[in-house]
Amino acid sequence: MDEGTPQAEAAPAGWLLTIAQLPIEDPASRMRVLRTLESLGAAVMREGVYLLPDTAANRQSLQTLTEYIVKIAGSAHVLNVAATTLDQQEEFRRLFDRSARYENLIKTVESLRIGFGHSDPSAISRVVHKQRREFETIAALDFFPTASRERAQASLAAADAEVRKLLFPAQSPTALAPGEALLGRTWVTRKPLWADRLASAWLIRRFVDPEATLTWLEKTQSLPDNAISFGFEGAHFTNSEARVTYEEMLIRLDLAKNSALIKIGSIVHFLEVRGAPVAEAAGVQTLLQGAQRRSTSDAELLSEAEKTFDLLYEAYYQPPKN
Repeated sequence: MDEGTPQAEAAPAGWLLTIAQLPIEDPASRMRVLRTLESLGAAVMREGVYLLPDTAANRQSLQTLTEYIVKIAGSAHVLNVAATTLDQQEEFRRLFDRSARYENLIKTVESLRIGFGHSDPSAISRVVHKQRREFETIAALDFFPTASRERAQASLAAADAEVRKLLFPAQSPTALAPGEALLGRTWVTRKPLWADRLASAWLIRRFVDPEATLTWLEKTQSLPDNAISFGFEGAHFTNSEARVTYEEMLIRLDLAKNSALIKIGSIVHFLEVRGAPVAEAAGVQTLLQGAQRRSTSDAELLSEAEKTFDLLYEAYYQPPKN
């Protein structure tokens, strides 16, 4: 999984009951509060009353939300409560059962097997990637994990493995020693991170090595043992006279048949070394600059940049014609 799967805290025993009265004359603020509660995974007991497991993260989030409600001229109280019987405790827990969402995810992933060997593997990979993000969203609010979560994780892992076999049947790219595998490797580049290095990292995690460990090195740092390097002079994958690193990777990893990836490459090329103008480049540049400003770490910057490249791929991708 990319950067690990969000893990719920240890199963809480207590509960946080939020009682809120929101100003009716400010619908935008009301909606913001309701969406925040939804994003926290709160269960609606009745209008204005919401339940969450008692965890440190939930206490902090509700404290911030309460302050906002008071600021918009509403009122809110967060109470620590306990179930009075075992039956009530189980009833509360069932309000947070995510099993149905996991099962729907499993059905979607399993349905992809019909296309193995027939559909474009990159198209299947795209759907698996979406479902991985969905899994992470569910897991982040899964306070009481069940066997469904493990089954969903196993289903995604199996689909990943099969898609990788379709995309890279020989697992022997020309960029490295003959027969050297690409999966589960450490990939390194150097700081600072900009379009080419960010796009290359996205390409690695999206199409080459979904389980990659990505490391960003300072100029003076030496490369880790057995790492695959990219995006700087002397790396396994680096610029050529005509192409930036991202474009070189497309060719050397046999991904250049994917027209959507090629179009993204033209944007990255322009942002790094200019050349032929690309209409979308200015917008992508603005988004990446915004990601730089809001990110507090290299990992966060990549996460923000990945969203941009995912959207570009969605926009450019054309399913194969039968």
